[in-house]
Amino acid sequence: MEIACNVTRQAPLIAELVNLATAHQRGGASVRPLTGEDLAAAFAAQLGERTGAALRAVPDAGRRLGELAAELRQALLAEHPADQAGRINAMIRKYGAQPYLVEDVGQPFHLHFHGSGGTEVEALGGEFATALALIVDGYGPGRFGRCEAHQCEAVYIDLTRNGSRRYCGAACTARAKTAAYRSRRGGGTT
Repeated sequence: MEIACNVTRQAPLIAELVNLATAHQRGGASVRPLTGEDLAAAFAAQLGERTGAALRAVPDAGRRLGELAAELRQALLAEHPADQAGRINAMIRKYGAQPYLVEDVGQPFHLHFHGSGGTEVEALGGEFATALALIVDGYGPGRFGRCEAHQCEAVYIDLTRNGSRRYCGAACTARAKTAAYRSRRGGGTT
């Protein structure tokens, strides 16, 4: 099954929002989860110019994004598929995901599912919740996880063909491989 192109673009944004707002350790270092204006500014910088500006204009955007990030993290890391589906469905209802077709420049028509709550945060909430639902539908419920590298709480969304991803990014993959190598060679862990 081919998954919608906008879903593959949103997966890293979903993980980035969750990691910015909820992770206390990333890449082997302690970090302070972002809140308020810091969260709104950092996440808006990840978006396109128009969407980022609309997000920054939302009153209390940082608090709203923090709540969305917490809901997304709970859905991504739910222990059982039924719990995961229940959390994703609740978000779809909460954010009022409304499907519509969009033709972007250079791309065929594809579905978007902006939320109907009125602000850019609710629009993103509907879009992100539906993207997670489409990933579960297309790939199965086991495509979300927490980074397995030492001292990292970041989440990832695995869209690889074989579902083999276990780390949040290249840096943690390299750290884990180095630690495994040193462990095999008798040099301890790092």
